[in-house]
Amino acid sequence: MFTGIIESFGTIQKITQDGSNFHFDLESNLASELKIDQSLAHDGVCLTVVETKPDSYRVTAIDETIQKTNLSGWQVGKKVNLERCMAANGRFDGHIVQGHVDQVGKVSAIKDQDGSWVFDLEYDPAIGNVTVEKGSITINGTSLTCFNSRAGAFSVAIIPYTYEHTNFHQLKVGDQVNLEFDIVGKYIQRITKGYTP
Repeated sequence: MFTGIIESFGTIQKITQDGSNFHFDLESNLASELKIDQSLAHDGVCLTVVETKPDSYRVTAIDETIQKTNLSGWQVGKKVNLERCMAANGRFDGHIVQGHVDQVGKVSAIKDQDGSWVFDLEYDPAIGNVTVEKGSITINGTSLTCFNSRAGAFSVAIIPYTYEHTNFHQLKVGDQVNLEFDIVGKYIQRITKGYTP
């Protein structure tokens, strides 16, 4: 389990395809602290560490992950938001994040607010995910608060610290992002609507 509070960046050094799987080698200042079989969120996608070196490590994404996230668009040199799983004795600073991306969204607008930024995002509402005004959302692994919440769209405000210390400073209009909707909202949605055929 994660909280959506980004710890560091990883920079993609190498991408290797092996059948339908993709291996990603990343350089990070967290590498020396990682262990094989450890869960690590990459732009909100929970991936397992399969190899470690002093300054880098490797994770593997299966086809299911590639199809349901923005990992298919990752390229060498890209900066990725990283968060290790929450320690049992840690503070819960964000919200409950599983590292299981629900769907990909798209940045539809970026507005400079003279010291902060407002990002407007769109997603396909036909999948059944919803946001709640002032509710939680995870974008590329970052825990944020929604506003202007409506079917298939919402906005988030980004303060300078978050802008600089996550990969929001790299995002452009039209970019795809990983979305994980609030777990409580997902359970309520399932209870009230059940399973659709």
